[in-house]
Amino acid sequence: MAVPITPEMLDPKTPDDVIVRADAREPVTDPTLGIPVNVNRQGTPKHRLVTIGDSLTQGFQSAAVFNTKLSYPMMIAREMGWDKQLRYPTYDGPGDGLPINLEHLARQLEARYGDNLDWWEFAPALVFARDYMDKIEDYWERGPGSVVPSQGGINHNLAVYGWDLRDTISRTADHSLAVLNRNPSDDDFVRQVVEYHNDRAALRVLNTARDASGKALTPLQAAAALSAEGTRETNDGDGIETLIVLIGANNALGSILTFKVVWTDVGYDQMGVNDRYTVWRPTHFKAELDKLVAEIKKIRARHVIIGTVPHVTIAPFARGVETKVRQGSRYFPYYTVPWISDKDFDASRHPHITGQEARAIDSAIDQYNDDITDAVRQARKEGRDWYVFETAGLLDRFASRRYIKDPSARPSWWTEYPLPLELQALSPVPDSRFFVSTSTGRKQGGLFSLDGIHPTTIGYGIMAQEFIKIMQLAGVKFYESDGKTERKGDIKVNFNRLIAEDTLISKPPRSLSNDLSLIGWIDQNFNLFTNMLRGSY
Repeated sequence: MAVPITPEMLDPKTPDDVIVRADAREPVTDPTLGIPVNVNRQGTPKHRLVTIGDSLTQGFQSAAVFNTKLSYPMMIAREMGWDKQLRYPTYDGPGDGLPINLEHLARQLEARYGDNLDWWEFAPALVFARDYMDKIEDYWERGPGSVVPSQGGINHNLAVYGWDLRDTISRTADHSLAVLNRNPSDDDFVRQVVEYHNDRAALRVLNTARDASGKALTPLQAAAALSAEGTRETNDGDGIETLIVLIGANNALGSILTFKVVWTDVGYDQMGVNDRYTVWRPTHFKAELDKLVAEIKKIRARHVIIGTVPHVTIAPFARGVETKVRQGSRYFPYYTVPWISDKDFDASRHPHITGQEARAIDSAIDQYNDDITDAVRQARKEGRDWYVFETAGLLDRFASRRYIKDPSARPSWWTEYPLPLELQALSPVPDSRFFVSTSTGRKQGGLFSLDGIHPTTIGYGIMAQEFIKIMQLAGVKFYESDGKTERKGDIKVNFNRLIAEDTLISKPPRSLSNDLSLIGWIDQNFNLFTNMLRGSY
């Protein structure tokens, strides 16, 4: 039975096409939507896995793209015995990533100042951080990082952090080159974050994605070019075995990165204009989604998995203030950055969105996800082997303060996600709260990295495991590392290996104090999070 909407649930600035709901959307539990499809399995596609998306697919962690060898596509490829063939961009440099790797910086500060920053050390630490970031800026703007890769095949991981539907449909490497040519870098003493870092990152993904004439391709066109290579046997047919498309989070994520709710308006679909908006109206999202779906249908992929959009307030970066607005509600009266405590929060001077705004954004995302589900349903009716990946439903099952700690707020369909036994054996058991560690180890969190938005390595492992379940349902075969010996039964991600590879879990920084002062201090002085999406600074 649906919960009725009451006036206090509504935000007056919400557009008319947003259907505000009191109850939570029930996620899809059958990726096939109950529609059978006959799959033509003739031949062996040359490209076993291709992915299109944003930061979640590129492998973003702790405010930087750096661990791309541990992205969920690479984890899947490793279980397929195809990791040596999968092409993906890399990001090195003196800061181990782009734009700012908070974990690397935390460890540098720890090495210099010990486990905790005392108040008298903040000024010299700020100077140290500025010099540290100056080296990173020099590397990417004027040093080796500024050299654009021009050789090699089209990448299989075609995701670019910060991109939304419009970017994925329209942007190419040449667009990023034009941005950098129009805006030559300068060594700004104050703004030490790499300028136009998103375009620099995009070039490493897409600059080799060009046709025979040298014309730059969008991620969708690049995937289509790979798929046109066909099978190994005939050079015809489906050139891609599994295509994963996980895009759309950035059509709403700006609302919590900036703590401003700006709904799209006329002209939203123009390049460069969409940066001014933080949430897409459902009708505008649907128009963009229709174009995206039309492009996906041009790609010769045997299986296509399309993900839904996660609810933005599940990520611990947006922390609910005080208690819920009422018993049984999912929402808090305000959401702000996690380093501002309840007792210190002041709505007149601290960044925030209201509970009514959060409900409106979630309701819009629910409409996005209904449209994504409908697109998959229509494709399956057309005989295409498409599947729904419930990103939103998966993350909702991890929601600590929304559901796990508040049984009265749980919808009838909700169950807590059962963590793999290897993760349950960790102490404390990883959860969705903001990551906190001290000199004695990790105190809470563990599923989200230090930016409070993107997963840790073990968090990405959970995503990989859920994708693998769908791929096995589709009939995709998995092999040992030799790429020849077929694996039987349910394929399980090796979480013991991921725990060892996840340095936040296996060796947590000792300098992240309980009041999150370090992360808040970095954001206050370098304005990191509010500029994470596009990164022109």
